[in-house]
Amino acid sequence: MSDEHQTWAPRDPSAASASPGDDEGAQGAQGKAPGKKGRTKRPKRTGWRRLFPTWRMVLGSVLVAGLLLVGGFFAGYQLVDIPAANAGADAQSNVYFYKDGTVLARDGEVNREKVKLSQVPSNVQRAVLAAEDRDFYNQPAVDVRAMFRAGWNTVTGKGKQGGSTITQQYVKNYYLGQERTVVRKAKEFFIAIKLNREQSKDQIFEGYLNTSYFGRNAYGIQAAAQAYYGKNVEDLTTAEAAYLASLLNAPSAYDVVAHPDSKPAALSRWNYVLDGMVKEGWLDSGERSTTEFPVPGEAKPSTGLSGQRGYLVQAVEQYLTGNGIIDEKTLATGGHRITTTLDKKKQDAFVAAVKNNVMKKRSDDREPDKNVRVGGASIVPETGEVVAMYGGVDYTQQYVNNATRRDYQVGSTFKPFVFTSAVANDSTTQDGRRITPETYYDGTNKRTVQGPQGSTGYDPANEDDVDYGQITVRTATDKSVNAVYAQMAQDVGPEKVRDTAVALGIPKTTPDLTASPSIALGPATASVLDLTEAYATLANHGRHGPYTLVDKVTKDGTEIELPDRKTEQTISREAADTTTALLRSVVEGGTGSAAQAAGRPAVGKTGTAEEDKAAWFAGYTPDLATVVAVMGQDPDSGTQTPLYGALGLDRVNGGGAPAETWAAYTEAALRSSPAQEFDLRTAPGSDEPQEPGEEGTDTIDGPDTPDDTDSSSTSPSAPADPTTPSAPTAPATPAPPGNGDGGTGTSGDATGGTDGGGETGDTGDGGTGTEGGTDGDNGDSDGDTGALGGGLIEGVRGAREQGE
Repeated sequence: MSDEHQTWAPRDPSAASASPGDDEGAQGAQGKAPGKKGRTKRPKRTGWRRLFPTWRMVLGSVLVAGLLLVGGFFAGYQLVDIPAANAGADAQSNVYFYKDGTVLARDGEVNREKVKLSQVPSNVQRAVLAAEDRDFYNQPAVDVRAMFRAGWNTVTGKGKQGGSTITQQYVKNYYLGQERTVVRKAKEFFIAIKLNREQSKDQIFEGYLNTSYFGRNAYGIQAAAQAYYGKNVEDLTTAEAAYLASLLNAPSAYDVVAHPDSKPAALSRWNYVLDGMVKEGWLDSGERSTTEFPVPGEAKPSTGLSGQRGYLVQAVEQYLTGNGIIDEKTLATGGHRITTTLDKKKQDAFVAAVKNNVMKKRSDDREPDKNVRVGGASIVPETGEVVAMYGGVDYTQQYVNNATRRDYQVGSTFKPFVFTSAVANDSTTQDGRRITPETYYDGTNKRTVQGPQGSTGYDPANEDDVDYGQITVRTATDKSVNAVYAQMAQDVGPEKVRDTAVALGIPKTTPDLTASPSIALGPATASVLDLTEAYATLANHGRHGPYTLVDKVTKDGTEIELPDRKTEQTISREAADTTTALLRSVVEGGTGSAAQAAGRPAVGKTGTAEEDKAAWFAGYTPDLATVVAVMGQDPDSGTQTPLYGALGLDRVNGGGAPAETWAAYTEAALRSSPAQEFDLRTAPGSDEPQEPGEEGTDTIDGPDTPDDTDSSSTSPSAPADPTTPSAPTAPATPAPPGNGDGGTGTSGDATGGTDGGGETGDTGDGGTGTEGGTDGDNGDSDGDTGALGGGLIEGVRGAREQGE
């Protein structure tokens, strides 16, 4: 077939009919660029593809970012020069003032002594490297990955973390400052790079060792060796070097002498350093396994901090750094003017009260007196201002602040928090009676605490093993009855009691603040200052705000912002005020009667630590809350010791020297102000009298054991029928010598030696019961039979009471 007979149909009819002059228009219609041939226009992106950038956009962004980074790096490198040493390289003193502007103290001259790197033994150098920068000699001046990792950890809530090499830290110490800002970090970055090009690694490391802060006002490794171990750096052991290296991470916080409670954290850091040395091949694993923690010696502060001044400065510094107001290392550079909340007249009054009521009673002839320590703190409830503090006999003789240490049990001063929690939570006894000051409890010595499922197995002893029988909460508070308060803690719920204590101001991290019935007896080791804050919350009608020690801080004429002190109603006013009303009788006629010498309305609570290692009195007036503790500690070993025989007494209890000191201080501190009455709004019905068993009393005939419960007691899991209460009777009272009086009970036994009272050979008068034994009238001849039968308290227990 010839070509002229072949015909082809066009794909686009419109294109087939187009004239030659329409060629460009046809191309335009087909999506080609006007005036150009052979190039097609990319179709528009539709659907989900529009949500993502094209590879050209991504590549362009990366190139632009790279150019900016490179440009920024070169610009920063050219613009940032190595500056002269900062003022912090030659730190100056801070000045502390009382609230009235009177100078309190200067923190002394900076302790610094430079040494050559050749003077620092290799084991000391390696300990520092293991702690701070193990790859220092093999890596660049800046570890970019570590910086990004630290930044990421900070952003993601893992806490502020450093990502600096030793070179960067040296730049910060010597050329810049401790503030955490982007500008400072950027300068540190470029200066470190330049410095690394101009100085050798040894020069940089030497500078770092001489400028780093180790706590105790010691700058540099040589000053630290003297401050902690009283030796030169070349004499340090590997264990000592590891501890000093640990301090670089948190200088004051890891001082186990100043803060005994920080020892676990310090040990963890110390082990980290030693393990790092083993990992790097710098320490033999055998030597590592036999290395023991080297406890540093007592600090030897400047005499300018003698007396109470050192304790007060130490507490103020802890407040500033602990609340993030000033970084510890920045504060250590000096130049700050710090006005405290401390009142000079009240401070002097506290010192005088301790001197007259404790120190003057010590004698060189009595061995126990050398162990006597005193701590105290005083807070204005409405403002939270700490107006006075007693830290110890002298800061230059005893470095540990007794007002802030957290290693002595608070004892029965914790009991008011149990009652506060009971009122705040509208708690009831196991048999459904609302807990008020007039609620009856069984005060039997070593009575087993009962829970919803029966016995808990916990049977605390009362002081001196005294039995009280059925007594009210008010009486149990006056006499500090352990059996009652342990049961009350169980009734309220130990977790609720713990929460209440924290809401009042006891730190939730306090050692041994454990949610169990024993929490009522005060095994927790809160500090004197912690306890004062909690009692101030009660005095402030349940409104809590953290204490404050600082009124104003300035540096170079610029005032540093302080956090706002916010108070909130953490405990209902009714709960706080009902507790205050309950504590009145402790001072009016209970164990704290010595506090009446303050000469104004006051409430309080006594307390004794386990084995009598500390005695406490915590109390308040409407306008001042104060806590005083007398502690026992061996001055040589630092071991806590009982106070038996101290101050010429068989025992030192909270109602003695602590309450007497409290009264003397409070009277002097408030002498110029009029006495105020308590303005209380107690919980409804809190003063209504109750009677034992009116809603099913839990009567226990003698100490319980899980397998031996008296038949007359009401089971906690099965309350007695409230419609059939037993007849009200009076609580038991101690018997005169030679007689063992039983208490009152709901049913009596005939035999006096069992329930009627009286030991064999004594005349045993049984307490009156609703059902007397038939043989009671014939029991006087041999003392084994109760005269009237019945009686709640055992005969042997009555005999025990007669000797108290």
